[in-house]
Amino acid sequence: MTRVVYVNGEYVPYAQASVHVEDRGFQFADGVYEVCEILDGNLVDERRHMARLERSLSELRIDEPMSLRSLGVILRETVRRNRVRNGIVYLQITRGVARRDFAFPSPGDAPGVVCFARSLSRKAGDAKAAVGVAVITLPDIRWKRVDIKTTGLLAQSLARQAAREAGAYEAWLVDEKGYVTEGASCNAWILTGDGKLVTRSAESGILRGITREVAMETARARGLHYEERPFTVEEAKSAREAFQTSASGLVMPVVKIDGVAIGNGKPGEIASGLRAAYHGVAEVSTPHHLLT
Repeated sequence: MTRVVYVNGEYVPYAQASVHVEDRGFQFADGVYEVCEILDGNLVDERRHMARLERSLSELRIDEPMSLRSLGVILRETVRRNRVRNGIVYLQITRGVARRDFAFPSPGDAPGVVCFARSLSRKAGDAKAAVGVAVITLPDIRWKRVDIKTTGLLAQSLARQAAREAGAYEAWLVDEKGYVTEGASCNAWILTGDGKLVTRSAESGILRGITREVAMETARARGLHYEERPFTVEEAKSAREAFQTSASGLVMPVVKIDGVAIGNGKPGEIASGLRAAYHGVAEVSTPHHLLT
C-alpha cells in the first residue's frame, strides 16, 4: 500500500511529499509537533494533545492554521488513508515559508502543516515491555524551553544515537545538579526502595507529557500515590523499579541504568500494572467524535 502524507492542504504519496526550501521549520526548527497514539483506528488522548499543541503555538507566537475540528479531520483522514489500526499519527505545524531571516516574517503568512501516520506493532511493544529496556544517562544539553514541544530535537537525537551505540534503548538526561530531567523522548519515573512512586515536576525542566499525565491518573485509579520531585541518578539506580512514559512506548519498564540492574533486573509489578491498565483510563476518540 502506498503511504499518504498531508502537506499544506493536499494528501500526497509519501515519496512525493515535500516542503519549500525556505520553510522556517526546515531552516530554523521554527515549529511544533504532537504525536498521538492510534488504538484500533481511534485517536488516544486527542483532547490533551491538541491542548498542548495550542499552548506550544502560543508560546512561539505561531498562528493556529485552522480550527481544532479541522485538524481533527486531517488527523483522522490521514489515519484512514494509511489504514493504520495501531500506531501513531504525527502532526507538525511551522511558522511557514518566508525569506530567510532570523526575525519573524510579516503577520498573516500561512503556517505550514504536515501530518503522517504509521503502524506500530502492539505485540512487539508488549514483548519489549515484558523484558524491559536499558537506558544510559547523559548531560542535559537542551535549550531551556523544553516545556514547548518544538521540532528542535538535535540534542535529543544526539542522545538517542549515543544510547544506540551503547546498546541501550533510551538516554535519560541529567541536569547540572545531578538530577534526572527526562528521557530524550519520554518522561522518567522510579519506585523508591520504600515504595514511593516518583517523577519530576513538569514545572521544572521537562515537557508535560500526555502519557505521563494519564499514567498519573492510572496510578490514582489503582490507589497508588506519587510524588513530583527531582531524583538523582544514584537514587534511580537504587530504586525498586524504574520506567518511562511516552505516546509510542506507553509505560515502558526500565530494567537497567548505565549497566546497573534495577531491582531484580526484571519489569516491576507497578510499571507492568500501569501499562496493563493504561487504556482503561486514557481518552479514546472515535472517528466521528471531533473537538470543537
